[in-house]
Amino acid sequence: MEIVHLLRATTVELGLHSTRFASRNGMHGTDVRALIALMDAARSGEEMTAGRLGAALGLNSAGTTALVDRLERAGRVRRVRGTTDRRTVVVEVDERAVASGRSFFGPLIERTVALFDGYDARERAAIRGFLEGVRDAAAQQEEET
Repeated sequence: MEIVHLLRATTVELGLHSTRFASRNGMHGTDVRALIALMDAARSGEEMTAGRLGAALGLNSAGTTALVDRLERAGRVRRVRGTTDRRTVVVEVDERAVASGRSFFGPLIERTVALFDGYDARERAAIRGFLEGVRDAAAQQEEET
């Protein structure tokens, strides 16, 4: 149980870190989660429509529209035509939002990478497997409720 409690404490601390970023930038917590989802999609080469974003965040259509409108007005995202289907509207993160996030989260990311680099390949694989397992267990719990 010690590891479970440590993981919970880590999750809480990371959540507080995101909350501080949101607060300092006049954003809602959901705004930060949306930007992360959009950056993750871009990193994996996927185009993110507003509908997919809303589903990823658990928002209804009206909530998603309000979210994207708010982020667009703030210059954090833009709506563009899809590359594979020009009829599709895709939401992308603006580079200024990426730079803002990089300046705030960069030091934490660098410390985390340095910490991870201190483990050998077998230990890193075990850590990765554990974290993926916890993530998948949480997703499964959500599907069951």
